[in-house]
Amino acid sequence: MLRLLRNIILLAAGILPAHLCLSQNLVTENKLPGSFNLADAVIYVDSNDFVLVKKAAALLQSDMELVTGIKPKIINQLSKPYKNIIVVGTIGKSAFIKELEAKKKFNTKKIAGKWEAYMIQAVDASPQFMPMQQILVIAGNDRRGTAYGIFELSKQMGVSPWYWWADVPVKKKKALYIKDNTFLTDAPKVKYRGIFINDEAPALSNWSKEKFGGFNHRFYEKVFELILRLKGNYLWPAMWGNAFNDDDTLNPVRADEWGIVMGTSHHEPMLRAQQEWKRYGKGAWDYTKNDSVLRNFWRKGIENMGNHESIVTLAMRGDGDEPMTEGTATALLEKIVKDQRQIIEEVTKKPAAATPQLWALYKEVQEYYDKGMRVPDDVTLLLCDDNWGNIRRLPKPDEKPRKGGYGIYYHFDYVGGPRNYKWLNTNPIARVWEQMHLAWEYNARQIWIVNVGDIKPMEFPISFFLDYAWNPDKIGPGDLQPYTEQWAAAQFGNGHAKDIADIISKYSKYNGRRKPELLDENTYHIHHYRELQSVTDDYKALVNKSEKISAALPGEYQDAFFQLVLHPVKACANLQEMYAAVAWNRLLAKEKLIWANEYADKVKDLYINDSLISRQYHHINNGKWNHMMDQTHIGYTYWQQPEKQVMPKVLYVAADSALKERGTTTMDIPNSKKIITKGTPGNVFYEQDRCVSIEANHFTKAVNSNGITWQVLPDHGKTGSAITPFPVTAKAQQPAGNAPRLEYELYTYSSDTFTINAYFSPTLNFHNRPEGLQYAISVDDEAPQIISINRDVPVNYTSAWNKWVSENIIIKSSKHRILQPGKHTVKYWMVNPGVVLQKLVLDFGGVRQSYLGPPETRLENELGLQ
Repeated sequence: MLRLLRNIILLAAGILPAHLCLSQNLVTENKLPGSFNLADAVIYVDSNDFVLVKKAAALLQSDMELVTGIKPKIINQLSKPYKNIIVVGTIGKSAFIKELEAKKKFNTKKIAGKWEAYMIQAVDASPQFMPMQQILVIAGNDRRGTAYGIFELSKQMGVSPWYWWADVPVKKKKALYIKDNTFLTDAPKVKYRGIFINDEAPALSNWSKEKFGGFNHRFYEKVFELILRLKGNYLWPAMWGNAFNDDDTLNPVRADEWGIVMGTSHHEPMLRAQQEWKRYGKGAWDYTKNDSVLRNFWRKGIENMGNHESIVTLAMRGDGDEPMTEGTATALLEKIVKDQRQIIEEVTKKPAAATPQLWALYKEVQEYYDKGMRVPDDVTLLLCDDNWGNIRRLPKPDEKPRKGGYGIYYHFDYVGGPRNYKWLNTNPIARVWEQMHLAWEYNARQIWIVNVGDIKPMEFPISFFLDYAWNPDKIGPGDLQPYTEQWAAAQFGNGHAKDIADIISKYSKYNGRRKPELLDENTYHIHHYRELQSVTDDYKALVNKSEKISAALPGEYQDAFFQLVLHPVKACANLQEMYAAVAWNRLLAKEKLIWANEYADKVKDLYINDSLISRQYHHINNGKWNHMMDQTHIGYTYWQQPEKQVMPKVLYVAADSALKERGTTTMDIPNSKKIITKGTPGNVFYEQDRCVSIEANHFTKAVNSNGITWQVLPDHGKTGSAITPFPVTAKAQQPAGNAPRLEYELYTYSSDTFTINAYFSPTLNFHNRPEGLQYAISVDDEAPQIISINRDVPVNYTSAWNKWVSENIIIKSSKHRILQPGKHTVKYWMVNPGVVLQKLVLDFGGVRQSYLGPPETRLENELGLQ
């Protein structure tokens, strides 16, 4: 009650924190005393306001018609009185907002001077504006701020940002009212928030060619609108055979009108696409041999920029996104940057610092930075992940602040080793949150951009990435499932939101274990722990659940539900079942069992069904999304995609040579041996088949000390949830005494020497510590062993890194000894922050080969005490 009272007081004062204001529901279907009837309103926008504001006002008009069936009028001046009016405008541009301020009806000081801030407020019109009854003001500090305020209203009315890109229907409503106490202010925390359309052939390229004639301004206007509705502001455009500025001269014009900040990818300097060099460049892409030609080429990029908002990529990589020549000198790159900045100054007639710039520390470029290369302080250092969602480098807490700050280039899609992954969403948001939370806490806050491939089918992670970038303080680890439920409700209504969210979370978790392109018949073990069957059954259960929901949803939701939920579940379940059938075919054929033939036929059927599922996607909504599932995903033999799908090889057993009895040696699963004990309250574990398996979040005891607490990351793990110490910026700890630790109580019937295998998320050595990120582990009263999870393992396709990202796990082992069976305690100690533990497996000689590790041996599971 006290908190509520405090918030009311702060709200009245106009200083309520943005993340609390944002929770306010502005729109209701019920008429309340003093409420504002949207159906009776007109929309006012000043004719002198920005083009973007006028476009957003027109979209609000369209949105209101979609929801209510009534198309409001847009006016530019008050030539006659209106009952209710929605005023949309930018501070300094809208005459009506100036008048409201002059008459003490509205105060823009709450958002003035704040980047992209907006304010929505219901204003009592009387007596100065009679006979007008109500005024709803949507004001922005700048043009994008105004647009964000408009789209916030649209979203609250029930128009999904994905209404066009995923055919999410707009639910009709008989009436819509704005509450009379409406007041909301908001502004982003990360300055530049955007997407990179990449790896766009064959799917997006074929689709855009068929629907728009290519990547032209008609295509990009759909992208610009989507970005703004998602409260993003930044775009790296498609670049596989495409050049944004050169393919259609209206592309940059429209981008400026929509208020989108444009850039070029990490390897395309000075706002010129790689394709432009192929079309117009002369000589070698080599600054030591062709510097004057390159400077003229780059100058044209800055000239083309004009006054359009842009972020200029500096430096250079080799031609075609390749490394530069081996041994490239740091001094050469520093000279390139100096010369590029001189071009910027000469063309713009302003200091270089007046034009936003970035230097992307991508792949080998980071090594130049690590070896001491520096760029001017106003340049944003765009730090990168390893292309697989693991951030490579972050600024240290005590690092000197930079004027240009730091940013992050992240990946939901990638072409490269150890395997392309382009087909479907494989990005659980728990992992995205964990890595981007590190970025936020370590002050990489200037630019967040994510490679989204073809845009579809990354709808959900794109929403999350941009929502989290808007306000990282608003979404904690415990908010991820509620966020998913809210997102599902926004697309499909409240009735099935919880179940739909569960499906989305589960299929992305399952896909995150191993990318579909890396999947084969050997991924999951056919016998040990019934792993292969269990994973296949889990996918089938998702299909059944999805199909039941699909059958229950109204017809208008079917297209959207298929795209966002049912298709990826069916496609992935079918793929998993196909590889399971291949595994059984190979095993049974080896044993000359006739059942091998049944599985061979099943593989063929499932392979054909994969194409039929894609065909179904291409035919929804009268073929609107034809080609979007053109991406090959079966038949990989190395990192690059196959030119066409290739069915896995199957074996047939001749009837006259087949054995008549099913073999047993390879088919039996060993019996479990369990300790019989009542245990103690809380999580207690037991040895089964000479093994103890523990999910990290099921600790018996957590010791929080030295300002450090243990934070469960729900559903962030291959089999369960994970745990990590908070804050992620904490100092390293010495594992002893009352230091932060987790304790796991367990019972064994074995004694002597054994191994503890600790399973970690594949976090990289993001501060380049000589010792890497460390943890410590001990059993009972032994001295803790300090172990590094990632020392001396660079990225870029080393065998260890390939294994980490392919399997999405790091497993570290330690040797221990107990003298007698019975009760014991494993102690897991914090050493460095940023280490994410998923699982512990104690191996007394019984752990068998598997991909996910042994199922948990928790006593409560056996006694039904959960």
